[in-house]
Amino acid sequence: MRAEPYRPEWGVLKFRPAIFTAMDRPVHVIGAPADYGANRRGVDMGPSAIRYAGLAAQLTAAGVDSLDTGDLAVPRMEERDDSADAVLPGGGHAKFLDEVEDVCTRLADQVHETIDNGGFPLVLGGDHSIAIGTLAGTARDREIGAVWFDAHGDYNTPTTSPSGNVHGMPLAAAVGLDEFADMPWARATGLREENVVWVGLRDIDDTERQDILDSDATAFTMSDIDERGVTDIVTEALDIASRGVDGIHVSLDMDWLDPNEAPGVGTPVRGGVTYREAHSTMELLAERHRDDGILNSMEVVEVNPILDRTNTTAELATELTASALGKSIL
Repeated sequence: MRAEPYRPEWGVLKFRPAIFTAMDRPVHVIGAPADYGANRRGVDMGPSAIRYAGLAAQLTAAGVDSLDTGDLAVPRMEERDDSADAVLPGGGHAKFLDEVEDVCTRLADQVHETIDNGGFPLVLGGDHSIAIGTLAGTARDREIGAVWFDAHGDYNTPTTSPSGNVHGMPLAAAVGLDEFADMPWARATGLREENVVWVGLRDIDDTERQDILDSDATAFTMSDIDERGVTDIVTEALDIASRGVDGIHVSLDMDWLDPNEAPGVGTPVRGGVTYREAHSTMELLAERHRDDGILNSMEVVEVNPILDRTNTTAELATELTASALGKSIL
């Protein structure tokens, strides 16, 4: 609630409550409980943990209408060949690539249908490989930018990846880098590389560093945030991502935050953003959408309740999501 300021003609101090929500469309919550792309088990329980942490109540507090569409059907990894490792021409490898393709193809269809029907897709991961599907669905029939809040670049390919884990490859897949150029299911056809922005990088593989530097995308590291402040960096990131496109996708990996704030993630890296910096970022995003309507879709990924403390990370995920969609102090 926000109160209108006192007006002298009222005679006595009065408050007229009004909800100033940023989101002008119904939010469709889509669970994608996949862990094929990660190297630590448990992230498939992320969507359930986020819901249990009070997502529905937070969305209501943000003043948005929401519909939980449930989870995509994702077979457990135990039902798959645990040696599944696609070896591609040129010697690259990617673990569980067929399974990732199946999940992301179905997710892309659901995201695209949600947007076409006037809804806002909020995707709950799962590991970050599911972003291949969210991006492909959002970028179908429209040009988009993307803002990537993450400790990692996720710009590896099967050739450059030291692990073969696809959760380190979604942005490379979306722009069709290297082997991904021959995988139409992975391409986000309307994603413009010059409108891709990383915010808060602090752990980049040696093999992906040069690809990031050679790309037309923009990278802001934690050092940039330290030097300029998160407000300045995020404002510029949103300007870049939204320039000349129909809207943007926002990807929030919970390992973007410092592990002291968000311990329940698969790949924690010290030195991330603080609780307040994260909320300020999401509040800026909501303000920008309220003014310009730039948001097309959002995902929250890499919540691993097995590694969490009393569901702290999932609770923080719900708070940040609500802030991004318009919940404010006043």
